[in-house]
Amino acid sequence: MDPQIEQWNERFKEDDYLFGKEPNAFLASQVKRFTPGMKVLSVADGEGRNGVWLAQQGLDVLAVEAAPRAIEKSRLLAAERGVNLTHECADVLSWHWGSERFDAIVAIFIQFAGPDARAQMFANMQRALKPGGLLLLEGYRLEQLQYGTGGPQDPSHLYTAGLLREAFAGLEVLHLAEYDAHIEEGTRHRGMSALIDLVARKPLVR
Repeated sequence: MDPQIEQWNERFKEDDYLFGKEPNAFLASQVKRFTPGMKVLSVADGEGRNGVWLAQQGLDVLAVEAAPRAIEKSRLLAAERGVNLTHECADVLSWHWGSERFDAIVAIFIQFAGPDARAQMFANMQRALKPGGLLLLEGYRLEQLQYGTGGPQDPSHLYTAGLLREAFAGLEVLHLAEYDAHIEEGTRHRGMSALIDLVARKPLVR
């Protein structure tokens, strides 16, 4: 097992859910963008709080996660909530994303990748979206380093509005917001945080 994945697997070994059981607040606020039956990918879904919530909305969810222990906990949460979703144990940095597979891709706090790997991952996301498909992404801005309430310590892993606009220049930006907010997501994301949200749509083929 990759050392980074092994480290995450170790972090997820406890019964408690590191980031809680409730969906990310930004994701939940976008509920009206989803319609039942949509095929949705949840990237690096962790212990399932977002993937399970998406399944509760009647969506066809594929949750990709590299840590086997996190997937075990996601399955327990899905059973607790009475929903089903598909899990795939894979490192998203080497996973085969495919082309035009998903109606929506959800990427919440996936800032484990450095600039080169991130650029490739973002390109894969755009290719994997169907025409008209939606990307919903939330991450920490550079200012998060001053708060120290979660997220990576390496500034190259953090986002700016300019970075996201450039990376997703091929998509139509529907919503892009930079703001500070107090979040309570388990023990790992807690306190005032420097956030950035993006909703973008892949153009329809003409």
